[in-house]
Amino acid sequence: MRILLALGGNAMTSPTGGARPEDQITAATTAMEAVAALIAEGLEVVITHGNGPQVGNLLVKNELAAHVVPPVPLDWCGAQTQGTLGDILMNALDGSLTTRGLARPTAALITRTLVDPGDPAFASPSKPVGRYLSADEAQVMIEHGENWEDRGARGWRRVVASPEPREVLEAPAVVALVESGFVVIANGGGGIPTVRRPDGSLTGIEAVIDKDLGAALLAESVEVDLLVIATDVPHAILDFGTPDARPIGEVTLDEMRAYAAAGHFAGGSMGPKVDAVCRFVERSGRRGVITDLNTIVAAASGQAGTIVVPNS
Repeated sequence: MRILLALGGNAMTSPTGGARPEDQITAATTAMEAVAALIAEGLEVVITHGNGPQVGNLLVKNELAAHVVPPVPLDWCGAQTQGTLGDILMNALDGSLTTRGLARPTAALITRTLVDPGDPAFASPSKPVGRYLSADEAQVMIEHGENWEDRGARGWRRVVASPEPREVLEAPAVVALVESGFVVIANGGGGIPTVRRPDGSLTGIEAVIDKDLGAALLAESVEVDLLVIATDVPHAILDFGTPDARPIGEVTLDEMRAYAAAGHFAGGSMGPKVDAVCRFVERSGRRGVITDLNTIVAAASGQAGTIVVPNS
């Protein structure tokens, strides 16, 4: 059985959201204990991860150094965080496997995701990234070609395009490594946004890809049997924040889409995870799960989490 485990940003920071190097190493160690437990059950595992806090740190460095060196573009930030987080996760997983007496090779793959240069998101960038700046600070970044918006009392904030992911370009390499026995870490942060030029060549582009949608596309591309999106709660919740709040167990694709259409899932948190799981189930005819790291093994066997199954 092949599983894609998508780690949320919370899995790579401290419980309070801290993203110091030691915070990230500690969080990765905890997350990889869950992965080692899956491997101990005889499962093939592909890992993907968020990178929001890490890219945020690089954007701060861009801003602080903008008077001295040109800011690096967002696709470069994505590539850098894939490399750094891949290294951290491999080290943590190797340690967890060794503790269990298991020997499995690991690999972290710099992964590009193809987007359409004609995607409407590029005409109207609206995804906020990074911190708020004063008008004078933002002007420096605007002069470097970035898009910033006045957000009133809080200051100015950068906005970028978030196009639909179309193809995970390194998916064949992921499959080849998995079939050779590797545990693979790939497509971090939804993938490095990449476009194809008219002459057929490829280049990175300033954008961010939703990590959950990137995970769903990777899961489909490498033909996993199960997509597990790990978050900080064991289930998606109906009527969240009300006295009627209740966890969702196993549901059909149509039922889950109906819950989403009724507004049960917040757009900035659970909503993208639900959308991603539903896309995977619809396109692959296989199951998708939303749960936390503590219940990963049980979720893999269908005994925990919010489980979305194909319509009968």
